[in-house]
Parts: sequence; structure tokens; C-alpha cells
Amino acid sequence: MSETNTAGQHTIDRVVLIGYRGQLGSALLASLGDQRSVLALDYPEIDMTRPAIIEQVCDFRPQVVINAAAWTDVDGAEEKQDACYAVNVLGVKHLATACQRSGAALLHVSTNEVFPGQPGRFYREWDTTGARSGVYARSKEAAEKLVTTMLGGRFYIARTAWLYNNGGNNFISKIIAAADKHGELRVVADEFGSPTYAPDLAAAIVQLIDSGHFGIYHLTNSGYCTRHQWAVELLHQAGRSDVPVTPISSAEWYRRTTPPPHAIILNTAAAVLGIQLRSWQAALAAYFEQERSS
Repeated sequence: MSETNTAGQHTIDRVVLIGYRGQLGSALLASLGDQRSVLALDYPEIDMTRPAIIEQVCDFRPQVVINAAAWTDVDGAEEKQDACYAVNVLGVKHLATACQRSGAALLHVSTNEVFPGQPGRFYREWDTTGARSGVYARSKEAAEKLVTTMLGGRFYIARTAWLYNNGGNNFISKIIAAADKHGELRVVADEFGSPTYAPDLAAAIVQLIDSGHFGIYHLTNSGYCTRHQWAVELLHQAGRSDVPVTPISSAEWYRRTTPPPHAIILNTAAAVLGIQLRSWQAALAAYFEQERSS
């Protein structure tokens, strides 16, 4: 079911991809290419919160299951806690069970928000988690613990941050829309992270599953910035440098949750395997190039 390539890696040729319509899922579907057998599933055709998904996955006899699906409405999770946990924890339990029964490995996509984000801290793969920012973060931390407990080492956890893709409703599209509407912006300047372009993350994930090196990985575009710095750069690249962007504190911008202020995750483990992502500024340029071409 697999073959060894010239780099000594094992090519995975039977993959179940959960959440193929999302920002990351669509990029993964493209990165997996047409040389593999891929079963791509998403809601409403499947409901990962129901046990029926276990049989659906097992019937395909995959080598790897990639879970790119999640409840990602961070603020909405505070009001719909049960729904968030159903997708982000119970759904992951069903996928882990399917992997147990079929002998497949699970690649589970997680988040930098599993860390508390203490100011000045930079987090590596082996650092202790401690989600504090709300229901969403705690559900993702719970899912990680479930995966590590159930799968006995046959798993990949890929943590990422500030994900965006072309055509999605994301920070970039919201900032540009707000700039065009109001002519000026106020953006938080004390929350730090690493903007991550979904096609870059998808390519790294495919490299990872082909490597056969299980474990926990941090995969973001390299470098980091504040939300304010990201907004200024993206407006510059979008040809809107004339829009004034006032830096404000997170306390001045009401949210139902408080994101971790400095949850910057460093790529240590994947870099050893030769898996590194370009700078967030270069990735942003690629995003706008794609926007212009389409």
C-alpha cells in the first residue's frame, strides 16, 4: 500500500481527508494531488459527531486520516459549548477510534491557543499546554490529550496559528472590507502570532505524513507579528497604504474570549525533517498574487 521514495520516505497513497471544504481542507485536497486515493468528506454528507463516521472511514482502509475539520467560531463557542465540544472532541474521538480499528495513523490539526500565551514566551513542541482563552481553546487541548491517549504514538498533531486562504472569510478579507468602508482602522497591537497561509501549511502536512515521523509539530509561516503589524502589512500589499491604522490594546476591543497574547509557536521538530515554511510576509505576497490572478 506504500512505496519508498528516493528520499527514503514512505509515500502514503490512501488518505481520508475530513473537512475538505474549509480553508485548510481545500488546500490539502490540492496538495495531496491526483496520484493518491483520497476519500474527501465534509458536512453535511458526514457528521463527525456521530459514530457512523467510524465505519465510513474504516471501509476505505486508509493509511492516514487527516482531520482538518473543527469548530472554529472562537467567540461563538462561548454560547454553544456543547456544539463546540461535539465537533472538536467527540468528533476527534470517533476518528481516533476509526484509526484504532483500521490501523491508520491520524493527523490532527490543532492550534497555538492550547498554550496560555504568556508575554515573552515562545513555545516549542514539548512545552506543557495550558489553554486559558475560552471554550474553543480548551476543546482543542482536550482533543490533543485524547489523540495522544488513544493512538499509542501513531499520530501527528500539527499546531498552527492565524490561518487564512484565498476565498475565505478571514482576517485579511475583514480588514480590507473595513478599510474600504471606513477609511481608517483601529487594530489590536498587543496580541502576537504567526499568520499562516493554508497552501503552505497543507504542503508541510503532506510532507509530514510522507515522512512517517509521528509526533507533535508546530507548523506556521516563519516569523511573527502583532495583529496591528499584520494589518499594516496586508494593507500595504493590497495597495491601501494610505489607510491609517491606529494601534490599540486588546482591552479596547471587546470580545467574548481573550486570545492568548503571545502564543508564538516555534518549528523545531519539523525543521529537523527539512520541513520549513517561508516567512509570513512572503506567504502574504503569494496570497495577493493568487487574488490578482483569479
